[in-house]
Amino acid sequence: MNPSDGALLPHGGYEKLRSYKVAEAVYNATVVFCDRFIDKRSRTHDQMVQAARSGVRNISEGSGAAATSRKSEIKLTNVARASLNDELLSDYRSFLVQHGLPVWHKDSPQALAMRERLKHDISPCLPPVRQGVVRLTGLAGLADFVAQATPELAGNAMLCAINQVAYLLKRQIQSQERMFLESGGFSENLYRQRIKRRTDLSERGN
Repeated sequence: MNPSDGALLPHGGYEKLRSYKVAEAVYNATVVFCDRFIDKRSRTHDQMVQAARSGVRNISEGSGAAATSRKSEIKLTNVARASLNDELLSDYRSFLVQHGLPVWHKDSPQALAMRERLKHDISPCLPPVRQGVVRLTGLAGLADFVAQATPELAGNAMLCAINQVAYLLKRQIQSQERMFLESGGFSENLYRQRIKRRTDLSERGN
């Protein structure tokens, strides 16, 4: 994050956010999923890829907008969450239902195991894998997993990943709102800086 001792508000550093890392992994894996399982000529293919891309881009744009507008930061972060949680999540669920595949309950053993692995870039202490078995090794391996897994495993893995990033973005928005209420936005910060400068000049004059 940029320092806040100037007129601009703290901003940037989105690459370090866990929400951004998960959203980026979701985007990359969605491209693989759609190329494998959905006709490239279909509208659904484009919609899913664009929704995943919107999640990534709006997180980064919101981070940059924070320099001059906390309201824009919150708005763009919320757009990212809506693109992923409302649009993309629904498309993955529809895919599974339309193909007669189960949608795992969030507290099912399969979903819990998948969610636990997605918490890590590379999940620690994984047991040896049997020959011919496709296994998710962590967030960093999501796209590779989707490239090899069955439609059921791939689709439900994506649901788990999207639910994770939606939760992280919800927490992020709540934090942004608290910061805005406590410290205000660009105008308030600019006013504080002007008062500080006047005080400094006055003290030097004395």
